[in-house]
Amino acid sequence: MRTKLFLGTQAVVGLVLVVFGLNGFLQFLPLPPANDELAAFGMAVYKTGYIFPLMAILELFAGVSFLLNRFSALSAVLIMPVMINALFAHIFLDMNGIAPSLFIVLGILFVMFKNKEAYALMFKA
Repeated sequence: MRTKLFLGTQAVVGLVLVVFGLNGFLQFLPLPPANDELAAFGMAVYKTGYIFPLMAILELFAGVSFLLNRFSALSAVLIMPVMINALFAHIFLDMNGIAPSLFIVLGILFVMFKNKEAYALMFKA
């Protein structure tokens, strides 16, 4: 039962990441309305020219690896800084649209907990 819960959560988070990753390239989902601060932050990030495509690639990689249950521990470590940044942008700049970011961060933490043995060497002194 516990394994099915972990795999189910991993699959749902993987599917959400694949959809958001594809949306980074195809723009088929409309952006939620944002206040001036978040819009300015988003525009500054967009003007760098590389952060949004990099985020989309990482989301696609993590989503596919979560769905295939391959390299999920590595993918969780790679995608977590991106999703924490998205969550903090919503917390500090605009609470509108925080639910998807919060769901993904909690889901990734769930996946990381499932793969906690893979992180043992990282924390070994």
